[in-house]
Amino acid sequence: MLPLCFVDDGEETTVKKISGLPEVKKHLENLGFVPGSTVSVISKTGGNLIVKVKECRIAVSEEMARKIMV
Repeated sequence: MLPLCFVDDGEETTVKKISGLPEVKKHLENLGFVPGSTVSVISKTGGNLIVKVKECRIAVSEEMARKIMV
């Protein structure tokens, strides 16, 4: 398992676990980052990521991406 921020551009992977405070976990789950879901890193810019999850593109900060284990 590694944080989402270490996944290469264009790579598709599966969410294994979400860490962090309960309100952070809930926010990420509401965005579609739930264990078992498939995510793809579209691009990285300045440490921030554009991620495709549930057919939507979502911008995620590096700090948040470190809480999403894949």
